[in-house]
Amino acid sequence: MQLKVAIVDDDARYRASIAHAVMSAPDMALVGAADDLESGKALLANRSPDVLLVDLGLPSGSGVALIAYAAEHLPSCDVMVVSVFGDERSVLASIEAGATGYLLKDLSNVDLAEQIRSLRSGGSPISPVIARQLLNRFALSKTDAPIDERSQGSESPSELSAQEHKVLVLSSRGHTYDEIALALGVSRQTVLTYVKRTYRKLHVHSKMAAVHEARRMGWLRT
Repeated sequence: MQLKVAIVDDDARYRASIAHAVMSAPDMALVGAADDLESGKALLANRSPDVLLVDLGLPSGSGVALIAYAAEHLPSCDVMVVSVFGDERSVLASIEAGATGYLLKDLSNVDLAEQIRSLRSGGSPISPVIARQLLNRFALSKTDAPIDERSQGSESPSELSAQEHKVLVLSSRGHTYDEIALALGVSRQTVLTYVKRTYRKLHVHSKMAAVHEARRMGWLRT
């Protein structure tokens, strides 16, 4: 089955370039493209894509609003930002809204197709410069936080549901998403939905970071 991909980007030339990359991939199908927030919402509602590629600078509103809309109305859809905006505020806002991938507009079409596959397989594609920025911020936050707050977990995120916790535990033990789906008697896509919700609650964007944060919070045994 082909991956259904939707694109929301107001740059016509870049939108066409992304569309070409998707249509050139034998395992992907372009189900629609839009150039603003409202048409992007309509695209999600009518086509139910597996993957949404979205820019942040849309003429009728922020792409972050579209990411949040997708997280609420189409939780099975994986969202990846593809943008020229790489500042910390944009990155963090996108991740908090529900994006699990963030790429700057400097990849070749071949690279983009590979990143889409990685995203859908449960990965979190992210441009190296963005990853370094997030790691630096994480390190600084750990250094600056008072010791009593770190030990007490005063910044504790929302609790995980029972199923989200089971998925996180099994994932931390090295099980694949297919193995977890079989163990829990659910679909692989349901497992990915639990993973996305867990990332959102823990304010992380990768399995390694989720496991680290959950252990720090005492939700996983070390």
